[in-house]
Amino acid sequence: GCASLLPPPDPDPPPAPREFRAAWVASVANIDWPSRPGLTTAQQKDEIARIVERAHWLGLNALIVQVRPAADALYASALEPWSEYLTGAQGKAPDPWYDPLATWIAEAHRRGIELHAWFNPYRARHSAAKSPLAPGHIANAVPRIVRAYGDSLWLDPGEDEAARRTLEVIADVVRRYDIDAVHVDDYFYPYPVTAPGTQDEVDFPDDASWGRYVLGGGILTRADWRRRNVDRLVERIHGAVRREKPWVRFGVSPFGVGRPDRRPPGVAGFSQYHKLYADVELWLSRGWLDYLAPQLYWPIDAAAQPFGALLEYWQAANTSARHVWPGLFTSRINDTQQSWRPAQIAAQVALARSRGAGGHIHFSMAALMQDRQGINAVLKASYATAALVPATPWLPDVAPAPPEARARLAPGAGSIAIDFDASAWLVAIWARHGGNWSFSVEPASAGTARVDARRAGGPLEAVVVSAVSRGGLESPRRRVPLPGIEAR
Repeated sequence: GCASLLPPPDPDPPPAPREFRAAWVASVANIDWPSRPGLTTAQQKDEIARIVERAHWLGLNALIVQVRPAADALYASALEPWSEYLTGAQGKAPDPWYDPLATWIAEAHRRGIELHAWFNPYRARHSAAKSPLAPGHIANAVPRIVRAYGDSLWLDPGEDEAARRTLEVIADVVRRYDIDAVHVDDYFYPYPVTAPGTQDEVDFPDDASWGRYVLGGGILTRADWRRRNVDRLVERIHGAVRREKPWVRFGVSPFGVGRPDRRPPGVAGFSQYHKLYADVELWLSRGWLDYLAPQLYWPIDAAAQPFGALLEYWQAANTSARHVWPGLFTSRINDTQQSWRPAQIAAQVALARSRGAGGHIHFSMAALMQDRQGINAVLKASYATAALVPATPWLPDVAPAPPEARARLAPGAGSIAIDFDASAWLVAIWARHGGNWSFSVEPASAGTARVDARRAGGPLEAVVVSAVSRGGLESPRRRVPLPGIEAR
């Protein structure tokens, strides 16, 4: 009879929440960072720290930072010149000298946030550029592979040397920096421009490379040849990343509408397959990427580009079972009459969750730094519980050992310190109050975390920890004995 008076055994904590929550940080035209060219080193570093801190406060677990906007570098490179978006003059290093990418990685990792390095594979000069090209820029050093198109410069995807340069740049960054992923955007062949005073599209000026292909016996049509050029680059980036560091992921963020011959009924719009020569469905089916982030930059109820139907399209095309994390147009919240309301983004987050997407990415960080129309409170509510990035089980990885952990009374009232030692990326922490589990995440390098000694539901009853690898694999869990609480 006395047995019924004993407290029930502690239930195990639930599975760790998993969701990729990220934001793009664009450097081109100083969209997000640096906020303007020519800031001092101290100001640039301060902006990095504030962006990372805002991401952490909101509950994001990854940042996608543009490090190569136009055959230039926002990091120390022997291959390409310093970007003008840093100092105002291409080729001019920060003074006092520092390495921005190394700073981004350090600031992100000490908060347990992934850092994805974002490259534009072919753009050589943006229309908003103001400073002269540096002597070592590819357009000066190897002008035969660069084409003027509209008011920009582009590496010609049909030139083998252009592809080699992009591959060398990406492999160099993967080799020298502790990034979590390589990321490329939707600019392959450039978006079409029209001839002045007309509606006629100007063809990309690749006559030289196309002519050599034909003279060499090539039999593909010009459109198929262009698509093959892009296909090869994507496949080679995937292979180069794997060779350098097999645990580093590769992500692609294409235009959000698929091939015209495969679209759901009623879906219409720009064809990247025909205009950018991007056969995204092929890359996804071949498993040449680890995550796809289609830019679904339309409202849920858009007639020709409905968010839900487009997301389902890309999920159905995902026959190699890679991650599909849609890009959200959060910066469409602004001070114009066409502005979205924050509720639109919250609804898209909820819809992506209901469809099992496993994550999403905000474009861009500026909207979150400015807290446009109170979007931050809306996202904080959506991200009420911390989350781990979904695991990538097809990459070589092993689950880490469980962390060594102990609890102690923290200085001051109201909290318990959990000290841990883990040779892993993150430590996941579950704390139980009044029978309810809460979840938090700390970088393993922090070595300690705090949990509330009491919450509204009651006193702290149990703490459980696990270690998490860079690939997202979780160790066996370990219960932490609590001071002043009798184990049962």
